Amino acid sequence: MNPVLEPLFRTVKATHPKADLRLIERAYEVAAYYHRGQKRKSGDPYITHPLAVATILAELGTDDETLCAALLHDTVEDTAYSLEELRADFGENIALLVDGVTKLDKVKFGDAAQAETVRKMVVAMSRDIRVLIIKLADRLHNMRTMRYLPPHKREQKARETLEIFAPLAHRLGMNTIKWELEDLAFALLYPKRYDEIARMVSQRAPRRDLFLQEVIEKVSADLREAKIRATVKGRPKHYYSIYQKMIARGVAFDDIYDLVGIRVLVDTVRDCYAALGTIHARWNPVPGRFKDYIAMPKFNMYQSLHTTVIGPEGKPVELQIRTHAMHHRAEYGVAAHWKYKEEVSSGGTGRVKAGDMAWLRQLLDWQKETSDPGEFLENLRFDLSVSEVYVFTPRGQVIALPEGATPVDFAYAVHTEVGHRCIGARVNGRLVPLESRLNNGDTVEIFTSKSPDAGPSRDWLKFVKSGRARNKIRQWFSKERRETAIEAGKEAIGRAMRKQGLPLQRMMSGEALLALARDLRYADVSALYAAVGEGHIAAQTIVTKLVQSLGGVEGAEEDIAETAVPTRLRGRRRGGSNAGVIVAGDPDVWVRLSRCCTPVPGDDIVGFVTRGHGVSVHRTNCLNAEQLKAQPDRLVEVSWSPGEDSVFLVAIQVEALDRPRLLSDVTRSLSDHHVNILSASVATSRDRVAVSRFTFEMGDPKHLGHVLKAVRNVQGVYDVYRVNS
Repeated sequence: MNPVLEPLFRTVKATHPKADLRLIERAYEVAAYYHRGQKRKSGDPYITHPLAVATILAELGTDDETLCAALLHDTVEDTAYSLEELRADFGENIALLVDGVTKLDKVKFGDAAQAETVRKMVVAMSRDIRVLIIKLADRLHNMRTMRYLPPHKREQKARETLEIFAPLAHRLGMNTIKWELEDLAFALLYPKRYDEIARMVSQRAPRRDLFLQEVIEKVSADLREAKIRATVKGRPKHYYSIYQKMIARGVAFDDIYDLVGIRVLVDTVRDCYAALGTIHARWNPVPGRFKDYIAMPKFNMYQSLHTTVIGPEGKPVELQIRTHAMHHRAEYGVAAHWKYKEEVSSGGTGRVKAGDMAWLRQLLDWQKETSDPGEFLENLRFDLSVSEVYVFTPRGQVIALPEGATPVDFAYAVHTEVGHRCIGARVNGRLVPLESRLNNGDTVEIFTSKSPDAGPSRDWLKFVKSGRARNKIRQWFSKERRETAIEAGKEAIGRAMRKQGLPLQRMMSGEALLALARDLRYADVSALYAAVGEGHIAAQTIVTKLVQSLGGVEGAEEDIAETAVPTRLRGRRRGGSNAGVIVAGDPDVWVRLSRCCTPVPGDDIVGFVTRGHGVSVHRTNCLNAEQLKAQPDRLVEVSWSPGEDSVFLVAIQVEALDRPRLLSDVTRSLSDHHVNILSASVATSRDRVAVSRFTFEMGDPKHLGHVLKAVRNVQGVYDVYRVNS
């Protein structure tokens, strides 16, 4: 036997004793032969990748066909080995798996190619779900070795992992893979947030571990006394799941992290309920926090009892109680389900068909319905990120919808035409508004219009939750209507700017508007115009935000002064103000430090002659300065000459994981360093990140380093820096 394969075979023998090791070795030899001479970005021989993917799959306990396909999954795409040769050498099943995993032709780039890849994966997995299991293992190994890729590639792959592959692993119940994918992607996408959570976890670990040990000992003793054989252990906390809970529950890190998680593994289902009774006899359960996923399993076959009790010292303790078989299924999902199926149907192929999971069937329906691959991908991302509610039709048929779904989502789930013609709904016999949320077990009845002109309302897009409904409503509204809305929006913004006498050309430059569109969560400038044209957001709001982004009204006025034709450079006295800057050749000219980039001594600066405002001084890397360099005749040389009475404005941005008293801790840290805060703004995003901006006066710029260091040490702050523009 090839010594390289020893670790793989050890794992295979442990998880799948009946596997055909000779077949796996032959697959390795073919892959090693065809990949010879190829290297990965890390410099390792290429064959290390297929071998690592096969090892991950062996740990999940997959069959020998899957392991062979994993070893061969890149040969057809990256080597001279053809699918026909592979089919002849290894048979139809392995060839189908390899073809399913093989990416599309390399000629197609961009989002559409990625969407097509996902779509091809979905079609292939409808024939055999093992394609998806190989794809997930492939992505996991790539994420582990992502550091060798350039930064933009890393970010793209990490985002895909977080939005598509980790949720797919969750949908297939493969939690071990899901958690590792999430943490790897989180560390790549948001390294500073990741490090801050890791730092906070390590600070609290010793105290928490003692408490955890006490709870485990008490639970174990109670179960021994009740003669229930059980394994009791702490549940690992994953950094990304801590962060997700902070967002979902809207609470601070301490409230999540101090919540101790315990897992109780027993032999039988009867023991699960007996253990639950024993635990509730010692500690009071928290009302509303008990879930029975054994009697009603989750969509991905997950089974467990969940309860939260008030433990020692009055602290809440979360418990999961399940059998060893349920635990195996919770960790390995479909891969474990495959083994279970094989054991049940002796001599069966052990293959899981898509029919076993309604969700996969639904995905296939979309695949047929959605012509635009980008849209398919967006819907898939959305559908993967939500939980489900189950509601009934008047005839008692069950329909699964995303959590928070409305009667409109229900109508489109029944039939496209029912959705388009929907005018009202009755839930549990009572009339309700179309935007009301549906709950588990609701019976929903839809009223439809008989009018030939009946159609959906654009407002529905604000509240529908399912990809299918959104898809159908968007298709209804043609592109022509969108173009009309874009024109109307553009016109409205232009009118609002003219009314305020603002520089239209400058402010409607692509960059400023694109940045604003992104801030407001629109895909591009056209989407922003369309939103204004359709009345979703007022033109005046856009103008106000644009002005703010250019440094407030003063900044906008300064822009006007810079864009207007200058008069002769007049020697206007500086009065009492000492900007600490002198203009070459004319030390008496009025000089003003621009508010958009707040230059301080030490920065490279450039001066501009403005109308009636003397010379405006910018940092050379300021965005506004970039645009003004197109008029070289207005540039003047300026240099620093700070006096003892010079005072400079400094703007800093603080980014932190949101928590109670965060703002007061940051401001106290600033005031401890004798900083005079002139203005502060705080915004908290949906992902629990608080972004604060502070503008303050400072005499000695060297002092700034100490201030930034002090703010960085505030708990939860993961980044603080001086703002440029």
